[in-house]
Amino acid sequence: MRWQSALAIYFLFWSFSVFLVLPFGVRTAHEAGADLIPGQAESAPHEFRPGRIALWTTLVATILFVLYYLNYSNGWLTIDMLDWTKPGS
Repeated sequence: MRWQSALAIYFLFWSFSVFLVLPFGVRTAHEAGADLIPGQAESAPHEFRPGRIALWTTLVATILFVLYYLNYSNGWLTIDMLDWTKPGS
């Protein structure tokens, strides 16, 4: 695999990992014991920490990418193994 392809695939893992990481550790103003700002939704996060989210996203994406690359290199799971439509599978 070329390094450009690996970088593009890592970027995809990173982008999808953001959506996995975002909901964890979020506290609303009510849960934090703070007052709502006028016009603020009750479900809005009390504190937004982009650095923490980026760190956790990078960690999750790196783990997923390493697993993907090991599978790509070692052929643990192939398309033929997932094709249940073939007779005799």
